[in-house]
Amino acid sequence: MGSLMDISSAVFLLIGSFLCVSGGVGILRFPDFYTRMHAAGVTDTLATAMILIGLMLQNPDGLVVLKLIIILLMTLFISPTASHALASAAVHNDLKPVLDNKESNEKVKTSNP
Repeated sequence: MGSLMDISSAVFLLIGSFLCVSGGVGILRFPDFYTRMHAAGVTDTLATAMILIGLMLQNPDGLVVLKLIIILLMTLFISPTASHALASAAVHNDLKPVLDNKESNEKVKTSNP
């Protein structure tokens, strides 16, 4: 039973680590603020959940698991709220997304003074 817990913990930790790295790559590679924020927000929430679940499986002590569950719940509520606040601030400050369509880009360029 102990080796099954260690293997499942390692799987959760590896998935969480992969998601952290993929979020970092998304931040570096995506073209504009909104897509970068999406990459950071989604992978941050899911990666944190995977890593915390892996840590819960590493140490099945009741108090440690309770603290990790509290951290997980706070992260699940705070991270999407922070992403929404950032997106709202960007929209409020008229930050436009980068569009792939050439016709749309020409319209945006000609409409701005």
